[in-house]
Amino acid sequence: MTDFADTAPSSSANAPKTAPRPSLGLSLLPIVVLIFFLTLNVIVFGDNATSGANQIALLIAGAVAGLGAWYLRLSWSDIMEGITNSVNSALPAVLILLFIGSLAGTWMLSGIVPALIYYGLEILSPKIFLVASVIVCAVVSVATGSSWSTVATLGIALLGIGKILGIEEGMVAGAIISGAYFGDKMSPLSDTTNLAPAMAGTDLFTHIRYMAWTTIPSILLTLLIFLILGLNIESNATPTEIAAIQKAIAAKFNITGWLFLVPLAVVVLIVRKVPALPALLLGTILGGLAAVLFQPEIVREVAAAQDWAFYIGVMKAIYGDISLSTDHATVNELLSTGGMKGMLNTIWLILCAMIFGGVMEATGMLERISRAVIALAHSTGSMIAATVGTCVVFNLTASDQYLAVVVPGKMYAEAFRKKGLAPENLSRSLEDAGTVTSVLIPWNTCGATQAGVLKVEVLAFAPYCFFNIISPFMSILFGYANIKIKKL
Repeated sequence: MTDFADTAPSSSANAPKTAPRPSLGLSLLPIVVLIFFLTLNVIVFGDNATSGANQIALLIAGAVAGLGAWYLRLSWSDIMEGITNSVNSALPAVLILLFIGSLAGTWMLSGIVPALIYYGLEILSPKIFLVASVIVCAVVSVATGSSWSTVATLGIALLGIGKILGIEEGMVAGAIISGAYFGDKMSPLSDTTNLAPAMAGTDLFTHIRYMAWTTIPSILLTLLIFLILGLNIESNATPTEIAAIQKAIAAKFNITGWLFLVPLAVVVLIVRKVPALPALLLGTILGGLAAVLFQPEIVREVAAAQDWAFYIGVMKAIYGDISLSTDHATVNELLSTGGMKGMLNTIWLILCAMIFGGVMEATGMLERISRAVIALAHSTGSMIAATVGTCVVFNLTASDQYLAVVVPGKMYAEAFRKKGLAPENLSRSLEDAGTVTSVLIPWNTCGATQAGVLKVEVLAFAPYCFFNIISPFMSILFGYANIKIKKL
């Protein structure tokens, strides 16, 4: 029988030195409970599992971890400190989510998103649409260093185009996310791309050059898969139907190229390293001004008031639900947004996930699971596989992309040095797994965010995020095949 605790002092940052270290069995128990309830929720609630059931599952699993903390003689203040630290780490993501919701609202009201759809239908055919989506999102994400901003702006428009072309929305979302995360991973402006080499002990551009060896084959395979899928798509959108949709958009909105100055301004701000929150806020404000200038009738329609109509209309787009109607049913499905209010369910999920992750971290359970993984690593290939596996475990349990890079980076730095492996091997593995797999997990901050922004469930798009799936396996393959494994 597995003991519930070891007698050695805890190595957890949040646990008292006198507390026993949790055993592997105790550490895995909350994860088993979480998996059980998440599976049950999918069976019972289906697509509505993230509307509350999964949040409760995370809290129940957190409570089980809390019982473990009680067994380990941790005080309530220790547990609360772990929860507080975990929730605090997610606050930037929560704020960004709220501003993304407001930006989506004013960009819909102003006609920016409809204009992107309108012109996109002229240049993108169903056969090349998926490949083009990957490439365009990759280019924009490399330029901005942000997968979140790319998905929240260009991704929303591409998803609308894909729906009109009759392509499965999960497939379209997978192409958008694959491109966006390639750019996020390879851009010197990306936070995780700077974080990984800092944790491993190498410099930024050495890290990017070394990471290209696994990342470029991964994106080429991704493009090949999407090309094959695209060539076999039977679109029900005929030229006549597409023309009718464009006509309906043009009849509702004043479609003009001047609208694109707003997204261009946001891209320039992000490229110039303006923080995400000010850039998104300015994008929201510019979107509201564009709505008043170019779509005054639509603003009055949304306001449903005579006095202060422009103010009321823009404010509704920022904070609440708006739904615009045309004489075309397909277009009507695209012309709705939830503003900041539409992001609250996603924020609820993130907060519950961070509570669970905070208790797991405070009790030392995450660290105990990681030690069990590293104990199995003997060869270079198994060391890299252990790193990849640990990053995935932290994305599953700590529910945060940054923790999935930082904690394994700190854990494995000395182990890589002892095996004579250069630090860029570690930094590459951290990005190949920690950065890209976060979006595949529904309760992770990244997965919950992209699902909330695109309004597509993670389980629907995850099977099509080929780049995110291939990358960790490519890293393991290079490790076992001893390809581009630099020695000290």
